[in-house]
Amino acid sequence: MSHTSPAARATALSIALTDGTPLLDNATLTLQRGLVHAITGPSGAGKTTLLRAIAGSIPPGATATAGTVTVLGLDILTLAPEQLRRLRRQHLAYLGQDPASGLNPRMKIGRLIAETAADKSRTALRDLLAQVRLPTGEHLERRRTSALSGGQQRRVALARALARRPRILLLDEPTAGLDAALRDEIADLLRNLAHHHGLAIALSSHDPDFVTRCADDTVALGGPATTPMPGQEPSALRTPPAVETPHAHSDGAVLTVRSLDAHVGTGPTRRQVLASLNLDVRPGALTAIVGPSGCGKTTLVRTLAGLHPAGGGTITLHGSPLAGTYRRRSRDQRRRIQLVPQNPLGALNPARTVGATLTRPLKLHLALPADRRAARVAELLTAVGLPEGFAARYPHQLSGGQRQRVSIARALAAEPDILLCDEVTSALDADTAAGVMALLRDLRTTRGLAVVLVSHDLTLVSRHADAILTLGRPDALAPAERHSAAT
Repeated sequence: MSHTSPAARATALSIALTDGTPLLDNATLTLQRGLVHAITGPSGAGKTTLLRAIAGSIPPGATATAGTVTVLGLDILTLAPEQLRRLRRQHLAYLGQDPASGLNPRMKIGRLIAETAADKSRTALRDLLAQVRLPTGEHLERRRTSALSGGQQRRVALARALARRPRILLLDEPTAGLDAALRDEIADLLRNLAHHHGLAIALSSHDPDFVTRCADDTVALGGPATTPMPGQEPSALRTPPAVETPHAHSDGAVLTVRSLDAHVGTGPTRRQVLASLNLDVRPGALTAIVGPSGCGKTTLVRTLAGLHPAGGGTITLHGSPLAGTYRRRSRDQRRRIQLVPQNPLGALNPARTVGATLTRPLKLHLALPADRRAARVAELLTAVGLPEGFAARYPHQLSGGQRQRVSIARALAAEPDILLCDEVTSALDADTAAGVMALLRDLRTTRGLAVVLVSHDLTLVSRHADAILTLGRPDALAPAERHSAAT
């Protein structure tokens, strides 16, 4: 194969589900060695489907209805399974939107990277960690993924992919959940990998600043396969909860946190990420949690949800003490605090349809009669900008942005008092993200929903937040915001 010939090429490619639903329509993309190629477009336009097709992994239940895909001169859609495995193992690396889901939680970081590495030496491992901007002097290689933040897990997955020394690197939303400084460092890293090491890189992104900084060329896919968000009038969720809401605590907070400590890791890798944290979450308010990757933002919302153990301190809900773990909380307390995680693919049961996923909280928390559940599922889907027909789809048949909206709909189905949102807009295009924030604003206004939002998007935070809690420095709140979020 000539060095000047394309590393990969998709030509007039269309992919659809067996029922005819289009996932990708007439897409063309050519990857050249030494260049970074960006794929943009709204949620549902087929960005992930195009990257997966180049990796020879069309979603289950879908087929290529037109076009061709060649990778290193091979028709990847017709390769025998053993040939495809060899190609991926030796020359092609793909990182999805939830790369942490591919990391074995029982393995330590050093072993995870060495497992795929061409050079398994300690020096090569340290070089890889430094290359993806992970600390090399904190014995990170001895930790497990549960001791890392979402952004750190994403970079471990990238190091694991680079350890194989691939010729083609495919990245689906590689900067989701990363702060702006780290995003720029990753952009510079990708440009260096392409321009100085000859990799052909293709990535999807909703971040125009990131694309401008790192991409040599851009392919924009067409319109979304989903309906637009309902904007400022999500009437489907205007009805008040079916259960009585107790009065808030005397200071007006629905959730009060005092002197909260939390640690990650075990044994010699155990470290403190939250120390003596105070927080008041008020009905109808949006409290934003910001700070650099690894400072404890995700740990905080998981601790509030009872999914991560607190090392000390107290949490009260409506003035009553809240148990530190999810299992020790009552069903009503679980209903009132709902978490929308950063990576919805790992949180949605792959064996359940969207409809079944949304029906479960309607049965468990609200005891909604069976004859009303289908209509309520349709209302929830409409409220988050998805067609009613998506109730019959499975998570693997959705784009990353569509899965995120299903995750939001599932949380809202329980009619919570507090919604914990961990980077819920990072996988969404700008218009869809604006629609999600409009939906949350309407719920905060009409139902008094309290929202805690983890985000690296400081523009979005400044536009929507009533209070901002900044982790990573002692003086957590600006003076003008202190009364709204912390004592």
